[in-house]
Amino acid sequence: MGMLAINMALPLAVGIGAVALLGLWVAVAFNRLVKHRNLAAEGWSGIDVQLQRRADLVPNLVECVKGYAEHEKLTLQRVTELRGRAGAEKDLASRRADENALTDQLRRLFALAEAYPDLKANRNFLDLQAQLAEIENQVQMARRYYNGAVRNYNIRVESFPSNLVAGLFGYGRMEFFEIETATDRAAPHVEMGI
Repeated sequence: MGMLAINMALPLAVGIGAVALLGLWVAVAFNRLVKHRNLAAEGWSGIDVQLQRRADLVPNLVECVKGYAEHEKLTLQRVTELRGRAGAEKDLASRRADENALTDQLRRLFALAEAYPDLKANRNFLDLQAQLAEIENQVQMARRYYNGAVRNYNIRVESFPSNLVAGLFGYGRMEFFEIETATDRAAPHVEMGI
């Protein structure tokens, strides 16, 4: 009778051990998903802070240019409109589109400033331009961090066997955040005058 009990207890113990190991693995995989999702959320927070800094700078920039380029009202109005819309969007695709449009309009604003030598020499304008350039660098760094965190998270979500846990708990892919325009990807036109 003792040997029979041992023979029956051994498979039960192995089964309980296997279930315990499976439970432990699920817990570890789940915690890694949570970690990577939170790192991506932290990365988005960094982007959001820098985009808000840029949005706060835009009204000062518009006011500075307004006095010099009164007949360029359409560009100034578009920059102001996009500044308001960009921060209001909640989903990533809409936010990305609005931020790209704002970036394009800011480029036009600085191109417009080229036509006004007095504006280009204005200390306030130069300070605002330098602040905006610094903020754009910070946005770029925050975007790289966020996109790296999203990449790592997406790898966890899509890789076997952690994809099983991700599917079980409803973890899905996250979108990358890219601020760029068609001109950023266009090859520069070079003309050789030979």
